[in-house]
Amino acid sequence: MPLGQGNHRYELVENWEQLPNGFTHGDVAGVSTDSQDRVYVFNRGEHPLLVYNRDGSFLTSWGEGVFTRPHGITIHDDIVFLADDGDHTVCKFTLDGELLQTLGTPDHPSDTGYDWGVSTRLNTIAHGGPPFHRPTRLSVSSDGELYVSDGYGNARIHRFSAKGDLLQSWGEPGTGPGEFNLPHSVWAHTDGRVFVCDRENERVQIFSPDGEYLDEWTNMNRPGDLFIDADDNVYIGEMNYWKDHYSLTGFQWPENRLARMTVRDLNGNILSTFGREDPDADPCAAAKFTSPHGIWVDSHGDLYVGEVSQTSYEGTMYRPGCHSLQKFRRV
Repeated sequence: MPLGQGNHRYELVENWEQLPNGFTHGDVAGVSTDSQDRVYVFNRGEHPLLVYNRDGSFLTSWGEGVFTRPHGITIHDDIVFLADDGDHTVCKFTLDGELLQTLGTPDHPSDTGYDWGVSTRLNTIAHGGPPFHRPTRLSVSSDGELYVSDGYGNARIHRFSAKGDLLQSWGEPGTGPGEFNLPHSVWAHTDGRVFVCDRENERVQIFSPDGEYLDEWTNMNRPGDLFIDADDNVYIGEMNYWKDHYSLTGFQWPENRLARMTVRDLNGNILSTFGREDPDADPCAAAKFTSPHGIWVDSHGDLYVGEVSQTSYEGTMYRPGCHSLQKFRRV
C-alpha cells in the first residue's frame, strides 16, 4: 500500500542498503546525493561516509578517523559540506573525501555558557556566540553564500561568503521571533528565504537572507531536518515526544506525538504525511520512524530518511538493529 496522500505517495524500497561484509553503522545523522544520484550516508559508525549507487549497491567509504560526531551533510554542485558537532567545525570536501576547507576551529567551541552535563542543557546557553558550538548543518544559497545552523551549544545562524568569510550571525536563546532552542537544520531556498528547524521550540522559522524574521510554522513536532525541492515542496522530518517526559529545556510534554515525515507547500500546509500512527506499534518496523534526523530527495523524487535510532530512546522500544536508513520511492 502506498504511503502518504495526494501527489506525494511513496513505497518503501525494502533492503535497499547493501552494506559490504564486515561493515556496520548505527545512527545515520544525515544523507545526501550528488549530481549522479549517488547516495552519501553520514553516520556515526567506523566508516562515517558510505557511498552507494542509486540502487543501493556499495561503492566506497571515506572519512575514517576524521570525525568526532557526525551531524549534518549537504552536497551542492558536487561539493560535500559536513557538520561535525563533536569538534565544532563544518568542513568542505570533494566527492572522494579530499578536505578543501575547514570553518571553525577544531575542538575549540565558542563561549556561550553551554553545559553538556546538565539535562536541561539548552537552558545553560546564556547568549549567542560566534562560530561554532556544536553546529548542525550547512546550506548553500543560490548566490553561493553559506548558512550554518549552530546548534546544540549555541542559538544562532551564521552566514558566510562563498569563500568562507563570516558575514553575519543572528539569534539568541529563547522562544520569541528570531530566538532558538536548538537550531537543528537550515535551508537557504532559491527565493532567498532561509528556513530554520528550531527543534525544541517545535517550529520552523523563516528569515530574509540577512536574518530579518519573516514568519514561522508551528503545526509540527520537533523538526529535525528540512529539504525543499525544485517544485517548492518542503519535506520535514519530525521527531516524537512522550507525555510527562522532558525536553532539553526542561519542558514537560503534555501528550504523545509520534515521529513522521510531512510534505508541505511553501505556506506550511501539509500535502502528505506518513509514519507511525499507533503509539503501541513498533517504531523499528519497516516504513515506521524512530527519529528522522537527516532527509534528502534525489532528482527522481525518491526520499531518503536517516535516523538516530541507536541513541534516541523511547522506553525499551528502540534497540540495536533498529533501522537507521530507509529509502522511499515516489510513486
